[in-house]
Amino acid sequence: MDSLLELFCDVDDFCKVVLPIWQNRLLTSGAMQRRRKSSLSISEIMTILIYFHQSHYRHFKASSTEHVLKHLRSEFPGLVSYTRFVEWIPAVLVPLCVYLRTACLGRWTGISFIDSTALAVCKHPRIHSHKVFAGLAERGKTSTGWFFGFKLHLVCNDRGALLNLLLTPGHVDDRKPVPTLAHKLFGTLFGDKGYLSKALRDERLRTLGVELVTGIRSNMKNVPMPLMDKILLRKRAIVETIIDQLKNISQIEHSRHRSPINFLVNLLCGLIAYCRRPKKPSLGLGTLPALVA
Repeated sequence: MDSLLELFCDVDDFCKVVLPIWQNRLLTSGAMQRRRKSSLSISEIMTILIYFHQSHYRHFKASSTEHVLKHLRSEFPGLVSYTRFVEWIPAVLVPLCVYLRTACLGRWTGISFIDSTALAVCKHPRIHSHKVFAGLAERGKTSTGWFFGFKLHLVCNDRGALLNLLLTPGHVDDRKPVPTLAHKLFGTLFGDKGYLSKALRDERLRTLGVELVTGIRSNMKNVPMPLMDKILLRKRAIVETIIDQLKNISQIEHSRHRSPINFLVNLLCGLIAYCRRPKKPSLGLGTLPALVA
């Protein structure tokens, strides 16, 4: 697990490079605007948010009031109340997106796994009265049942590192984002039966240089498959393990969001916290080069 100092140094180095470029490219209306400097820098806000997802706390308010405000004042002299801090959270949405994309994703190894998971934003009895994500979230169905919210589509390698991701409304078919997710990948992409599609396999992915390997349904004819592909297809549970850690350790899902921006910030920080974990689920294929070849 990252130390707080190590995490801040990495985030602060990123902000020193990226923030000036981002601010110079912002469009303005031409009117004079007052820019009041906050007591916490963007890098400090990002660090506190990511650090929460690396801690054992289940709620950010508890983490802020019981730990950060009481024990981290020497590390963050400009700390403010929880209510004031929440008002600053939207300011770090874009830096978090860039940080995740440029500094946290893993390297391609030629062996990739794809899956999706539901991110419910409210309980079933509250679907019709829910207003926070009106027009954004949709009802969808997974193997575990119906939900109201979004789908997070993930691609990881055999070492447990995230390679690509995409967030869609809950009703989007798992196969639709595959060409976008497989862009820049190479080698073999393993998925479950939900990704079965002849058109997707033969027409789209082969033009990208990626071979899609999935299981078959009980009513389908058996398809010849190389032994190594059969073995790796059985190891597809690695991506399900990653999703389990994202939800239960990094806490990317809960039903207490009060705005779409805070939902996205919570999701990004959880993904970043996972990417920075020193130990991730791995198939250990790096020690077996002859087998992989």
